[in-house]
Amino acid sequence: MLATVLIVTASVALLIYWFRYCCMGLLRAHANEPSLLLESRYSFSEVQERLARDSDLDALHRALDRDYRIVTYLLQHAAGLRSPSVEHHILRLDYRLMQAWYRFTRGIAPAQARKALRARAAILGCLAQMMGEQAGLRNEG
Repeated sequence: MLATVLIVTASVALLIYWFRYCCMGLLRAHANEPSLLLESRYSFSEVQERLARDSDLDALHRALDRDYRIVTYLLQHAAGLRSPSVEHHILRLDYRLMQAWYRFTRGIAPAQARKALRARAAILGCLAQMMGEQAGLRNEG
């Protein structure tokens, strides 16, 4: 019985580690690409800048959620975009997990809540970048 519990616990821990590793790899791969003009329409880049100095994390949380609803709506309903890839689904799941982590840590560990908001902003940037690439938008700067 104890061995089963240890194996299941270790398996879940390794699954979580693998999932976060995949997400970080996706975010790193898209961070090196030039940003699109599309990003200026959202507040996630502003949120990343304000995270260092703002103490009202809930306002930043709401701004990110608003951007998430817009980006996911566009990904699901935009004409001409192909169906969401596995990467989209992984990043959306990671966003939801970071959203839950933020809610859990905002009162007890503000530093962890800031990290969760930073991760969510990076995920939104990556999703917007992927959406712009699918739509054929390129930055001419």
